[in-house]
Amino acid sequence: MRYDIAKSGSGLVYEIRNIVNVANKLKEHGIEVIWENIGDPVQKGEHIPKWMKEVLAEILQDDASFAYCPTKGVPETRKFLADRVNERGKVQISPEDIIFFNGLADAIARAYSSMHIDARIIMPEPTYSTHLLAEVLHASFPPNTYRMNPYNGWAPDIRELEQKVKSHKSIVGILVINPDNPTGHVYSQETLEHIVYIAREYDLFLVFDETYHNITYNGKSTTFLSDIIGDVPGISMKGISKEIPWPGSRCGWIEVYNAGRDNIFDRYIDAILTQKMSEVCSTTLPQMAIPKIFTHPEYKNYQSKRIRHYERLSSIAYNILEDIPCLIVNRPDGAFYLTAVFNEALLNNRQSLPIEHAEIRQYIEKLVGAKIEFDKRFVYYLLGSTGVCVVPLTSFFTSLPGFRMTLLEKDEQKFEYTVRIIGEKVVEYIESSK
Repeated sequence: MRYDIAKSGSGLVYEIRNIVNVANKLKEHGIEVIWENIGDPVQKGEHIPKWMKEVLAEILQDDASFAYCPTKGVPETRKFLADRVNERGKVQISPEDIIFFNGLADAIARAYSSMHIDARIIMPEPTYSTHLLAEVLHASFPPNTYRMNPYNGWAPDIRELEQKVKSHKSIVGILVINPDNPTGHVYSQETLEHIVYIAREYDLFLVFDETYHNITYNGKSTTFLSDIIGDVPGISMKGISKEIPWPGSRCGWIEVYNAGRDNIFDRYIDAILTQKMSEVCSTTLPQMAIPKIFTHPEYKNYQSKRIRHYERLSSIAYNILEDIPCLIVNRPDGAFYLTAVFNEALLNNRQSLPIEHAEIRQYIEKLVGAKIEFDKRFVYYLLGSTGVCVVPLTSFFTSLPGFRMTLLEKDEQKFEYTVRIIGEKVVEYIESSK
C-alpha cells in the first residue's frame, strides 16, 4: 500500500485471549484443556438461574427491547442506577451523568481515545490488559504506572504514585481497579482516600474501574468512589458481565461524578459522548434487564452463594500454593482471580516440563525457542504438559514473573486437583535445570 496504515500497538498482546490460540493447537491433538485464563463464569460452568431467564423472557415481550434506545442509555435504567448512588448520599448524580456502552471494553476504549494524545492516565502495575492496551494505543508510548506490592498483600505504593504524579506533568488522571484484576486486592478506605487527596492536590481526575465492587469476601468490602470523591472530578466504570453474570451481553456504563465543576473535565466527557453518538446507542435488552434483575427477590441470595463459592476457592488455592518456596502468593479478597509471583532468581531459559505428545512438544519448544519472558515460558510448558491454561503475569505490564488463574470452577474437587497440579508443576519446572 502507499502508506503504512496500521497504528502501532507497541508490540503488546492481549495474552488472556492470545493463549487460546496455543491451547486450541493442543485440542486438535485430543488434549483436554482446563481453561483458567479468562474470567467468564458461564464458560466455567455457572448455570443462569431460571428466574433470571424468566425476567429476560418477559422483557422480550416488549417491542422496545428490540429498538434503539437513547445514546446515553435507557432512561429508566439510568434513573435506577443514579438513585442507587444518591441513596448513599455522599455525592449526587442525575441520570444524565450515566452513559451506557457495549461492555466496559467499549467504555475504556472511548475514555482513553477521547483524551489529548499527550495526556496520560497513571495505572496500577500489574494492570488489567484492556486498560493497558487502550492507554498505550491512545498515546503510542508505554504507560506510567504505580506498583502493587506482592510483599504487602498487593497494596499499592502510594508514595511512588504521588511522586510520579508530581514529576510527570502529562499525567492528568489516576486509574484504580477495585477490587483489583489481576491480583484480587481490595483497597482499604484509607488508601483510597489518600488517592483522592493526591488527585485533588495535583488537579487530576479519577477513573475507578469498579467492575467487581460487589464481589468481595474474606471479611473485606469495597469503598465506592462515590462515597469518598468529594469535589474531585471522576468516573466510575461498572458493568453486568461479572456480577449477574452476563459477559455476552456486552453491557457496561460510566457514572460521571462532579460534572459542571471543571470546564476541561466537562469537555472531556462531552468528547466521550460524541464518540458514543457515532454508533447511535448501546444494546437495549440488557439495559432494560438491570433494574428487574437487581431488585428481584432471588438476586441477593443468588449473589451470596456465588461469593461464598469464590471465598472457598480462594482459600483452597491459597492453602495449596502458599507453602511452595519459589512462589509469593496472597489470598485474594475480591473479584475471582489469584495471582502468584515467582522468585525471579530461580527462573532461567533452561527449565522445562515433560510433554508426552511428540507434536505438541515440538510445537511448545518452538514457541519457547524465541526470546520470551520466563513466566510465559513456564505457562507454555504447563499448558503443553498438563493442559492447564493460565495467563503469564508479565502480560499485565509488570516485570514480576508469575501467573494468574481464576476462581470460577464450579466443581471444587476438580479445582483443588487443578491447583495441586499447578503447584507440583511449578516445583518440577524450577528443579528441571538443577
